[in-house]
Amino acid sequence: MIRYLKFAVIMIAAGLMLAGCSSSGKKQSKLDPFAGTGSPYYKGKGPVPWGGGREHVGKPYQVAGRWFTPKDQPNYDKTGVASWYGEAFNRRKTSNGEWFDMTRLTAAHATLPLPSYVKVTNLDNGREVVVRVNDRGPFVNTRVIDLSKRAASVLDYQRKGKTTVRVQYIGPAPLNDNGTHLAAMNSELNRGTPLRRMIAAADRSKGSFRGSDVLVAEAKPKPKSVPFQPVQTVAYQPPAEPQQGGAEQGLVTTYYIQLGSFTDPDNAGRARDQFASAWPVQFIELSGSNGPVYRVRIGPIAGQNDAMTALDNAQAAGFGDAKLVRAQTVQASLQ
Repeated sequence: MIRYLKFAVIMIAAGLMLAGCSSSGKKQSKLDPFAGTGSPYYKGKGPVPWGGGREHVGKPYQVAGRWFTPKDQPNYDKTGVASWYGEAFNRRKTSNGEWFDMTRLTAAHATLPLPSYVKVTNLDNGREVVVRVNDRGPFVNTRVIDLSKRAASVLDYQRKGKTTVRVQYIGPAPLNDNGTHLAAMNSELNRGTPLRRMIAAADRSKGSFRGSDVLVAEAKPKPKSVPFQPVQTVAYQPPAEPQQGGAEQGLVTTYYIQLGSFTDPDNAGRARDQFASAWPVQFIELSGSNGPVYRVRIGPIAGQNDAMTALDNAQAAGFGDAKLVRAQTVQASLQ
């Protein structure tokens, strides 16, 4: 990352002197992207340009004795410490050739592809935001990401300096976005669009944004979790097998919308509360190999049309993996 360039160059120079090597050549280039490149300031007037960099993964490199291996990581999901950087590095070139603007929603990461999108959640307060990763770093202790001053402000840890976050990779960012795609990404985040669908949704809606909207479309803070109060906790029982006699035996066809299974009871409680005013909701506690698992599903629903409406409601609310479950059970078999 740009603020570590001077330190990295000093370390590299010292190593080369001890080894009796020249400051140029193949050995130096192995330290990409920090070998002798410096980090120039933008010389123009007004705001720095958007984009203008390159798609870049890079080779393994070493900083202060630690090796980092950039690579594609489509399932990257990590919790750790986030810091931020601002004035001292504003308007300087980033590792993929873009210009750093501390008022934009950008970030530095040691190994993810550049440029790319990640969702960052402040685990101290629930705030979340999508940022554009266009720089390398941080290289201090076990920090997992370094955010711009603006992104730190959105997540409400600017004064603290650092916080604990969850970083989830979304996918590659467009090379020369003028801010509209990033704004659309945060708009989709606000709508609850699943991460795997967010880029495609932003592709369709970015035309309705202007570059200045990137500061308007930031994710809104999530409400703090309420005390966990399960509405219904039952031992799961598989649906009863159909019996001879059909309706004469009191059999009815019912439907459920499986919202998901959660290890965090607060997350399960929020899923339940989101639909409890419109539909019957079941909250089922199961015993998993690593502790309790909380399954939330809408139902029972007697009609297929109503069940499909409930499924549409669930998917529109951001539960992209919601699925329809049809169960033929003896009437009132679930207590």
